[in-house]
Amino acid sequence: MATQQFIRASEYGPSDNALFEYALGLGDTALVLGQRMAEWLGHAPSMELDIAASNFSLDLIGQAEQFLNYAGEVEGEGRSGDDLAFLRDGMFFRNHLIVEQPNRDWGVTMVRHFFMSTFLVHLYEGLSNSSDERIAGISAKALKEMRYHQRFSRDWIVRLAGGTEEGFKRIARGFDTLWRFTGELFEKADYEDALIETGIAVDVTTLDAGWQDDIDALLAQIGIDKPTALQMITGRTLGHHTEHLGHMLCDMQFMQRAYPGASW
Repeated sequence: MATQQFIRASEYGPSDNALFEYALGLGDTALVLGQRMAEWLGHAPSMELDIAASNFSLDLIGQAEQFLNYAGEVEGEGRSGDDLAFLRDGMFFRNHLIVEQPNRDWGVTMVRHFFMSTFLVHLYEGLSNSSDERIAGISAKALKEMRYHQRFSRDWIVRLAGGTEEGFKRIARGFDTLWRFTGELFEKADYEDALIETGIAVDVTTLDAGWQDDIDALLAQIGIDKPTALQMITGRTLGHHTEHLGHMLCDMQFMQRAYPGASW
């Protein structure tokens, strides 16, 4: 019962404040993906990759902090970025489902990271020209970071797929396992229409073709057939998530839940 004080009535469904919901979604996706990359600390295949994963996590959590702080300001209820990150239950997160999927192995992680970094490159390119100065500024900086993430993950996919038979199998498994979550990247929430009309948001349905071209080029290079999915798995805008998010949040939010208001 102690956590109920942190739940706002407006969170039981999409808020009337479209800008709040939009900034929240951007922050949540970066935060959850950053947390997943942080899980490689001390567990990556080599020291070099351990450091790389940690740096990627820092990039993403930095993006999340800026978007969530902005969401808190827009909401106007006195919540900070930290409050939004650590004092919400899973059903109130708006991240894409693909980022909450477990790491499994380095090959699967790199496939997920290429999917997401490629999507975020296209998204941040558009948002860098947003009519909202805060979103434009955050996105312009994040774009530089995600372009490097994209190159890094692409290079590792090529290296693993072109190396051993086991490496090829793991990359192929990554594509097959995660493909069912990619359709959600290009689903537009109802509240985004007004933001798109005013030039604040990007219409993600227009990003699909460019993203698919990038994926097709990589698949052709490594010799893997394009995956198919009978049905894409979606639900982020309704607060529907896979079971993996709850387990991840138990770890990520433990200290703040156990010691409310604690600070460094």
